[in-house]
Amino acid sequence: MSPDLVTPGSARSAAEVNEQIRALWLRAGGSLSAQEREQYELLVVEWAAAVRGRVVKAA
Repeated sequence: MSPDLVTPGSARSAAEVNEQIRALWLRAGGSLSAQEREQYELLVVEWAAAVRGRVVKAA
């Protein structure tokens, strides 16, 4: 999945996505496979969208 396909204004909170990122790193033991890295990158894009959405609402 391309980062362009991630829906702006994530339905999940930044905290929820951050928890998934942490869990991914724990499962991977600190070294990500190619597939895990792709998942990580998508999660980071989703997390950033959630953070931006929260900042825009606060403004």
